[in-house]
Amino acid sequence: MIKPHNENPAGKKEQVRQMFDSIAGRYDLLNHLLSLNIDRRWRARVVRLVKRQGPASLLDAATGTGDLAIALGRALPEAAITGVDLSPEMLRIGRKKVAARFPGREFPMVEGDAERLPFADETFGAVTCGFGVRNFEDLEAGIREMYRVLRRDGELYVLEFSMPKQGNLLGLLYRFYFRRILPTIGRLVSRDTRAYAYLPESVGEFPYGERFCRLLAQAGFDHPQQTLLMGGIATIYRAKKQ
Repeated sequence: MIKPHNENPAGKKEQVRQMFDSIAGRYDLLNHLLSLNIDRRWRARVVRLVKRQGPASLLDAATGTGDLAIALGRALPEAAITGVDLSPEMLRIGRKKVAARFPGREFPMVEGDAERLPFADETFGAVTCGFGVRNFEDLEAGIREMYRVLRRDGELYVLEFSMPKQGNLLGLLYRFYFRRILPTIGRLVSRDTRAYAYLPESVGEFPYGERFCRLLAQAGFDHPQQTLLMGGIATIYRAKKQ
């Protein structure tokens, strides 16, 4: 299991919490800088899918500073949206962003563990997770929890990094950028020596593609689908609870 600090005896979950607390103040800047703002377009693709479903209630798991939850809130002004995340510092920033964009709207940002969600069964019409599932300590437990809190006929939308095929130019360029350039820039800006080295390592370990679809099916989701973005740099997974 890849952890942010392999020499640290703490479990992955606690290390992830500590890592995101430490980089929270620069997280949004680095996200947009390192992705050349492409991450905004990827989230917009997810938002369009969710808007087509039109759920009345939605949970954004591993919400971080709330970028996906906020985009969903704009697209679904009548929906009850909740964010949940492990990191209190990421949530502190997320709550400020939510309050500035949605004054007077109830929009809870809850500190909690995606592998033990603090919500009753079948609470939400949709669950989203943007760039968070690869950080779960127990991925299968996190998937089961997202399934549990979904209502019948509810849908799950997961946006996550993946790896393009190695045999083409895009794959070669992406791997060079991801493994060499991104960690260096991330380290300089965030001042965390490991956070942006952990990112490519965690993506390489993550069971993306058909393997992740199989995990969704094993948890009970019906006909998981995947949509590759930019040749497989990221993937949107979509599945329904029957």
